[in-house]
Amino acid sequence: MRLPLDRRLTLGAALLAVVAGVAPATTAHAAAAPLSAPAERTAAHAPAAPAPVAPDLEALTQALKNALAVGAPGAMVRVTGPGAPLARAVGVQDKGTGAAMDPRSRFRIGSVTKTFSSVVLLQLVDEGKLRLDAPVNRYLPGLLPDDRITVRHLLSHRSGLADYTNSMFEHTVPGFEAVRNKVFTYQELVALSLREPRTTEPGVAYAYSNTNFVVVGMLIEKATGRTVAKEYERRVIKPLKLKNTSYVHPSTTIRGTHAHGYLHPDEAGAPLVDSTEQTVSWAQSAGAMISTPADLNTFMSALLKGRLLPARMLDAMLTMTPTDATNTRFYGLGLRRYDLSCGTSVYGHTGTVQGFYTYAFATRDGRRSLAAMANTSNRGEANTALGGTLEAAFCGKRPAAAAPAPAPAPGEAPGKATARGFASAPAEADLPERG
Repeated sequence: MRLPLDRRLTLGAALLAVVAGVAPATTAHAAAAPLSAPAERTAAHAPAAPAPVAPDLEALTQALKNALAVGAPGAMVRVTGPGAPLARAVGVQDKGTGAAMDPRSRFRIGSVTKTFSSVVLLQLVDEGKLRLDAPVNRYLPGLLPDDRITVRHLLSHRSGLADYTNSMFEHTVPGFEAVRNKVFTYQELVALSLREPRTTEPGVAYAYSNTNFVVVGMLIEKATGRTVAKEYERRVIKPLKLKNTSYVHPSTTIRGTHAHGYLHPDEAGAPLVDSTEQTVSWAQSAGAMISTPADLNTFMSALLKGRLLPARMLDAMLTMTPTDATNTRFYGLGLRRYDLSCGTSVYGHTGTVQGFYTYAFATRDGRRSLAAMANTSNRGEANTALGGTLEAAFCGKRPAAAAPAPAPAPGEAPGKATARGFASAPAEADLPERG
């Protein structure tokens, strides 16, 4: 039974009316190692941030409701800052039982995994086991068809390696069902990519590809002699005490309290597909991790505070190039930067995996962080709506004299409050979006 929307709103423990402290973003500096392609030599620096503001709690909740209005069964967000965190949730996390969305629940974080993988690899670079500007084939002989492709190119999505998921999920539900229980080797996934034409010459342009981070996983395992699961555990999960974060590939189960994910078929009006249980072997080190909002808050804050990487490696990670024509979205080494409408820059990653959209971002000083999830996918409007949580959390209330609200997004009722600023542009997806 579907409960009224206001009854499905849940508050996390110690909900605050105010969370203080968005700190100014600082300029990202170039890495100590030389950059290897002319297009990479100009780092995009974050603008100075305005004075700190409190989150707009009404807009935060409205962004979640907007995700429901366009097809998500449920959505949740958790924001941290000085003092206690706040959490809000709407809708259901299990359509079968009607259980309300719970901000403490585990879920699949998709490509936020890429930031975990980048941290591990950059730690290995700092230890001298790998070099950012060395050819990948130096460490994995004969794997790639071009010796010019470097480790840095993988982390920055500038290798030109085709994204095999474009073909794999050309037809959303049939593609998913074909791989739901399949276990791939890394080599098999790379082979799928190499069947396709390359998207660009190495280092020339940004082109998002899951293949890059499959190869990153191979590099981690080659350099350490251990699985990526063990390296995530000993280098990130245990040091930060992320008790609800795991990499369970190829197991299909999410242990403990968790949200179910619901995949929209390409065909209009077709029923949602419960996509919760799957191996995620098609993604592995590019997208197979599980976490909670609280753990993602901890991870992103710790990363930006310098607890996981030395300054030189964090600077390399934060050296950004634009990813689109708006010049508000950037990519570094396994890390995105979004410049919001209020002038604040936030750093983190998005995640798209069957049944889940995720945002995990923090301010440059790590003092405020956000983790948001909607339990659906293949519904771009829901992803865009969820992105409205960024503006609400990091920019606060819009001034009374602000311009009129934009027109409702597709599927929203006239007069509904809409996500604003950053979210007025389509959200970036980490998997092909259909329908």
